[in-house]
Amino acid sequence: MELTLTTPGLLFPALSLLLLAYTNRFMATASLIRGLKPRYASTHSHLVLAQIQNLRTRLVLIRNMQAVGIGSLFGCVLCMFLLFAGYNTAGKYVFGLSLLMLLASLGLALREIQISVHALELELNDMEEETEAT
Repeated sequence: MELTLTTPGLLFPALSLLLLAYTNRFMATASLIRGLKPRYASTHSHLVLAQIQNLRTRLVLIRNMQAVGIGSLFGCVLCMFLLFAGYNTAGKYVFGLSLLMLLASLGLALREIQISVHALELELNDMEEETEAT
């Protein structure tokens, strides 16, 4: 397979948008955490505590998503440099590693979304319990 400079360059727009989406998820999670802290301090609700634990897990996943995504972008740049310098075989291996890192990042993103949906289910269950109690 022939690998040219344009092949890893094709991932730049996708990786940039992906990292932007990850940053937005991080900012939303940080905002939720800041909002839950005073709520927990005043109510000591088991639901709020479960949400806080959920957010802690999500933060770790988002951090790892970002780190692996940045590693993938770094690998693409390194691959382009290696191809430019004439090290085609090394460039292919680095590009393959970059693709694997992208897959890992997407896998972490999928897991984070699943946890996020679970958090919403906790909220919905709580609202249903409140509705049934009244």
